Amino acid sequence: MFAQVVLGVAGAPRVRSLVTGSSLSRPVVRRFVAGEDVDSALGAVRALDAHGVRTTLDVLGEDVTRPEQAEETVAAYRDLVAGLAAAGLAEGNEVSVKLSALGQGLGPDGPARATERALALAAHAYAHGVDVTLDMEDHTRVDLTLEALRSLRAEFPRTGCVLQSMLHRTPGDAADLAHPGSRVRLVKGAYAEPAEVAHPAKRDVDLAYVRCLRTLLDGGAYPMVATHDLRIVRIAEDLLAGRAPGAAEFQMLYGIRADELRRLAAAGHVVRTYVPFGTDWYAYFSRRLAERPANLAFFARSLVTA
Repeated sequence: MFAQVVLGVAGAPRVRSLVTGSSLSRPVVRRFVAGEDVDSALGAVRALDAHGVRTTLDVLGEDVTRPEQAEETVAAYRDLVAGLAAAGLAEGNEVSVKLSALGQGLGPDGPARATERALALAAHAYAHGVDVTLDMEDHTRVDLTLEALRSLRAEFPRTGCVLQSMLHRTPGDAADLAHPGSRVRLVKGAYAEPAEVAHPAKRDVDLAYVRCLRTLLDGGAYPMVATHDLRIVRIAEDLLAGRAPGAAEFQMLYGIRADELRRLAAAGHVVRTYVPFGTDWYAYFSRRLAERPANLAFFARSLVTA
């Protein structure tokens, strides 16, 4: 309920205009967003690499309205991959891509065109030693995203995907993806979803998360445990005890629980930070505020004390 209220308010045009137009919001945004250009992103990658933390990089932007914007997104990712390779930072790192940013919603042929762009982007990334993961968006796009995933994995088997435990359908999707070599980032979900497709109670979301994690591990997949919930982190550590090193990895968002991620790295786990950057940060920033009351309180305090 908290998340739905926050996202509902954030979606109002006047609120968006107020937040994006205020200089007071920028210092707070920098907590969650690594900057607006490739150089800023590479700086974040270097800093994290010094602590043994890998990265997955997201060029912010979604729901483009023109094909030209989709092509610009592909070009931005190509520049990012080239920058990683030139800086010697390609190995072990990856990019995360939203298909809506590649034009998935642009007319009847949008999904096919977005998949074509994703294939071209993946070819460029894998040629430079950079992995690719397809981000998951709201429930209306799950089938289209999984269909695109199948196309990409036919040529690039390491292509990762994301599953959201809040959705009722996800245990079935986890079972389908639970096979060796399948890279799956498991998240709780940050979109405001109706009760008919998603668990409204946190307890049920958490139970589904652990159930899906077990399914992925038992099937030999490579789960990417993406959560800031320390209770689930401990459960995941218990599930990984006795398994081969590198059977899974832990992921957290840029600006959140960095100390915990470093603790996991020191314990010998593979760890990764989701690093977003770019000028189109509002939708991403709104979801971060909606995830935890503490994030919203931090934002409010910063505006009051600025």
